[in-house]
Order: sequence, then structure tokens, then C-alpha cells
Amino acid sequence: MGLDDGAAVPPVRERVRRFLPVARIVVSVAILIVLLRKVHLHQLAPHWDGGTVGFLLGGLACSVLAIAVSTLRWQRVLSAMGVRERFGALFSTYLACQFVSSFLPSSIGGDALRVSRLSSRRNRPDAPSSPESFASVVVDRMSGWFVLPLLCLAGLVANPALRHLGRSSRLAFTVSVVSLAGLGAVTFAAMHPRVGGRLQGRTGWLRFIGAVHEGIDRVRRNRAAIVEVIGAALLYQVAIIGVAVLATHALDLDIGPTALLAFVPAVAIIQVLPVSFGGLGVREGAFAVFLHPLGVSTAHAVALGLSLYGMQLISSLLGAPALALGQRRSSGGPPVSETPVAPAA
Repeated sequence: MGLDDGAAVPPVRERVRRFLPVARIVVSVAILIVLLRKVHLHQLAPHWDGGTVGFLLGGLACSVLAIAVSTLRWQRVLSAMGVRERFGALFSTYLACQFVSSFLPSSIGGDALRVSRLSSRRNRPDAPSSPESFASVVVDRMSGWFVLPLLCLAGLVANPALRHLGRSSRLAFTVSVVSLAGLGAVTFAAMHPRVGGRLQGRTGWLRFIGAVHEGIDRVRRNRAAIVEVIGAALLYQVAIIGVAVLATHALDLDIGPTALLAFVPAVAIIQVLPVSFGGLGVREGAFAVFLHPLGVSTAHAVALGLSLYGMQLISSLLGAPALALGQRRSSGGPPVSETPVAPAA
């Protein structure tokens, strides 16, 4: 009796999809174990006083502000694509996305939830299709990938001393240049009429790529929209760097603003690599590498990474009610598992 290959593929794919989140958690735990073996646990805790609490609360507020600015960026992308959406509805969806990305160790990313929620509003006759929603998320993420390496390079340019830190300087520069080159190649392919343009009007998965081509083309033709999207992307990253500045004050770390301008975006790029859960472990290890030449110990670098992660988790809790309410109100739409996921930034 021959094997039915068509029937055998889905279970294998399903097993792989279930295994990947577990594998990422294992990688995160393994990296943290290696890092924590080099430090004493008491070194990770700040010296608690009124100032420490104030800085951490300020960091939490800045984290929520970053989510709001990121929502604004997404809204401006949608507007440039001809889709009108209320900020409040998008903010609720974005909060739910943050909660899913931060707390649910599944293969379904927060961006897939954004696509599903946006395209499943059946009470809206002008609701975008799944490919259009996917395109808006991709273009939104691409703007973030454009800004991150530029900020890193700006920090290296602003402070010449940061360019002479050996491995840290080389790694930050390489990560930035490779990210820009990769983004340029993807953008060129998506925009080119013989690559992305040929996929317009196709069926199946290819229609999503064709929609990205059309979405980029619409945004490209609107110069005001480009300024708004890039401006919002800059404000978002400034807010994230602000969270890092407040965290360093809470931990009594003496790290200059230009160093954070250079290295926080570089860490953000590295932690997006799909090898860990929420960047946990990778983020802390990257901070240890970048900040060591500045006299920051491994313990303090890990504490900084965990502090940023903790504030991200706490601010993401605001998305739990949004996720629950959205699930109750949803009356259909494309399954989340069938929606492509955009790379985060």
C-alpha cells in the first residue's frame, strides 16, 4: 500500500508548528542559564527607593506611549492605502497583539492577529481584505526596520568613542548595514513590476505578496504619508529608547544617551531573530556584548534586558481585556493560522 503524501504533510506541518514555540522557550531558558551562571542573583535587583519606583513607573508609561505611537504609525499606513480606521479600534487591536506576542507561546504571532482582526469586521462594508490587511502590517513593520539601523548608525556617528569599542562597534555597524541592505532588497523586489507586480491578482498565498506590492506603491505615491509613517516610526523608537534611559536610571547604570541610541536599536534588531521566546535571553546576551566595553558588568546588562522585558510584559497586560472583548465581538473572518505573519520591528 502506497503512502498518501497529501494526507501525511498536514500532520507533519502541524507537529513542526507546535514544536517551534517549545524550542524557542528552551533556547531562551538555555541562554539565560548561561548568563545567570556568571552573576549573583542579588546583583539583578535594583536598590529600591522612591526614585527607583518613579523611574520604573515612568518606563511603564513610556512603554504604553510607544504602543500608542506604533498604532498611529499603522493608522497612517492604512490611510495611505485608502483604508480609514479609527485610532481607538486599532489601539485595542494593537494591545491585543502585544498581549499575544508577550504571553502566548504559540506559533500564532501578534501580527497575524492584527491581520485577522482588521479583515474580519463584517459590520464594515469597507473592511480591507486579508491580503490588504497583511500588506498594511508588512509596510508598517518595514518602516520600523528602516528606522532602527538608521538610529544605530546615528548613535555611532554622534559619539566617535563608540566607533572604537572593538567587537561591539563592529557588530552594531554590521547589524545595521545588513538590515538596511536586506530591507532594500525586499523593498526593491516587492516594488518591482516584474517581481511583486506579477503577483497582483493571483490566488492562494501569492495574493498576499501581490497586495504588499500594491500597498507599497500606494504609500510611495503619497509623500505626505511617507513623512507621517517614518515620523511615527522615529517617535516609536525614541519612546523605546526613553524606556531604556529610565531603566538605566532605575538600575543606577551610567550609560550615556548616545550609547543607548546606538545599541538599543541594534539589540532590537538582533532579538527579532526567531530563535527565542520574545527575545528573552538573546536580548540580555546582546546587551552584555554591546555594553561590556563601556564598563557595564554582565549582571547589570542582564538586569537591564530583564527590566525592559518586564516593563514590556506589564504594559502588554493592557491587551488582555482587548483580546477577550475582540474574541466575543468577532463574527468570523479568516483563520489566524492561515494568515502570513510579518517580521516584527
